[in-house]
Amino acid sequence: MIKLTLPDNSVREYEDGILALDVAKSISEGLARSVVGAVYNGETIGLKDEVKADGTIKFLKFEDKEGKHVFWHTSSHIMAHAIKRIWPDAKLAIGPAIDNGFYYDIDMEYRLVQEDFEKIEAEMKKIVKEGLELERFELPREEAIKFMEERQEPYKVELIQDLPEDAVISFYKQGDFTDLCAGPHLESTKKPKAVKLLSIAGAYWRGSENNKMLQRVYGITFEKAKDLEDYLKMIEEAKKRDHRKLGKELDLFFMSEEGPGFPFFLPKGVEVKNELMKFWREMHKKAGYVEIETPLMLNRHLWETSGHWFTYKENMYTTVIDEQDFAIKPMNCPGGILVYKNAMHSYKDFPMRVAEAGRVHRHELSGALHGLMRVRAFTQDDAHLFILPEQIKDEIKGVIKLIDEIYKQFGFSYKLELSTRPEKFLGEIKDWDMAEASLKAALEELNLNFVINEGDGAFYGPKIDFHLTDCIGRTWQCGTIQLDYQLPQRFEMEYVGADGQKHRPVMIHRTAFGSIERFFGILIEQFAGAFPTWLAPVQVKVLPISDKYNEYAEKVKKQLEEKNIRVEVDLRAEKIGYKIREAQMGKVPFMFVVGEKEVENNGVSVRERKQGDMGSMSVDEIVSVILNKIASRENDSPQLA
Repeated sequence: MIKLTLPDNSVREYEDGILALDVAKSISEGLARSVVGAVYNGETIGLKDEVKADGTIKFLKFEDKEGKHVFWHTSSHIMAHAIKRIWPDAKLAIGPAIDNGFYYDIDMEYRLVQEDFEKIEAEMKKIVKEGLELERFELPREEAIKFMEERQEPYKVELIQDLPEDAVISFYKQGDFTDLCAGPHLESTKKPKAVKLLSIAGAYWRGSENNKMLQRVYGITFEKAKDLEDYLKMIEEAKKRDHRKLGKELDLFFMSEEGPGFPFFLPKGVEVKNELMKFWREMHKKAGYVEIETPLMLNRHLWETSGHWFTYKENMYTTVIDEQDFAIKPMNCPGGILVYKNAMHSYKDFPMRVAEAGRVHRHELSGALHGLMRVRAFTQDDAHLFILPEQIKDEIKGVIKLIDEIYKQFGFSYKLELSTRPEKFLGEIKDWDMAEASLKAALEELNLNFVINEGDGAFYGPKIDFHLTDCIGRTWQCGTIQLDYQLPQRFEMEYVGADGQKHRPVMIHRTAFGSIERFFGILIEQFAGAFPTWLAPVQVKVLPISDKYNEYAEKVKKQLEEKNIRVEVDLRAEKIGYKIREAQMGKVPFMFVVGEKEVENNGVSVRERKQGDMGSMSVDEIVSVILNKIASRENDSPQLA
């Protein structure tokens, strides 16, 4: 008999080898029908997998991250099954679940085209309707190789041959289709009812250009047609909001082949970045932070002491100066530690909250680069808190509250994830256990919901990650809070305690934006380029009806500039309707149309991008409205209406 702790924290006894599905049924038939998998002792398993030892079990629904992985992993098998039914000579490579769906790499002479998708989808729906049970079985290495050789699957044979000698070699069977796979999977093919294939791409086998080019088919599935419909609408909306497209159209930034992964910011983009940093500095000053600046490049000894040289060197840009190895910093923390060590500290100095908007460089693979979302040079809005052990919970809570306030300013909601000790880590397990317990306690005391992400902590400490949800339902990982006992020890950081003895401080690493550049890209998509007035690069566009009113338009511009309002005048010899459309395309919050009537009344005709025509107003009257919006940082983007 085994004892299992269930999701409600009750403990029940079961026969050794019971299936996860049967555990769910023992709780309720409704639960068994709605779940797609389980997390058993920290590991994601399928419902048809056996539970063989004491432990804890949590059941997964499609809404859970791990649940989606199980669902889409099974869907990739359904797609491969369908392709094999239509093209029996197709050879299968790999077919994983990814963040948004799944793909399968296929080798066959026939070249797939978009028009084939309907035929594959129809066959997938047949397999779903058949409700085929997924059956797991294992084979010894030689039998496994023979099994796949008989089925003429050379890529599977190669994968088996490359597995470690002691590896468990498992397969999953659904009807007349069997695939080499570690799982986990759904109990049958019946759940992924809503099916959509999305695209085809080329992919080298095992990512090497020396290998054969395969056909990679991407797809996504849901339990309900409505969910698929909503997803496809979101994808279309996301295309319209693509920050790379809008960044070019709105003259915010560009990328150049002379510097792949290194963005160029144009004057309007710099205006937005400057406003972001002004807001960031105000928030941090109010929360008791001081700001520092550390060098861009530091020597190898520092990076060896921090551990980055051994764990992160392949992502660092290095050079030699005076016969010494140096590295351009990939993160700010070691420099912040040197600032701490510049003076001796007393326990009375704590907590020390030290912020830095530091420029960092990381060697990302060219294939991973993506606009502002994945770059090689960016500004990280770091802060490092040096604290006493008894201050941990209160400081963590303070950081969470600060980040919460920052995200609410932009209309984001978020989910929290607590990531625990990874396989490769520095320090002692007891310190990790203490750190993880402190983070968990802070979250619980704030009554915040969070999920535990086993094994995904930084190499020096556990962390809390903030996953933002934007206005069209996408998620972004931005802010993080990391508790660190390791670097204070490695750098021999000290303070003098109340007992007159030297002690080690505890260190908290945290970011709010994460990367200023990436956060900027996310904001472009959140607001579809229509930034709130306080953040907009051009807040007012003055539009004279004809050349006769250019002088008055320039006068109005000067009045606004004196109030530090960002303003442009459109002096082109174009019709007023054209000028208005151009300003609307530029996402400008306010347009001031000026003509004979406005000159006579010393006013302007106001158009606001959300309200439309606001009528005639005096310059002082509308300036007061705009200044109030800026001062309050009102979230008046039409995208959040």
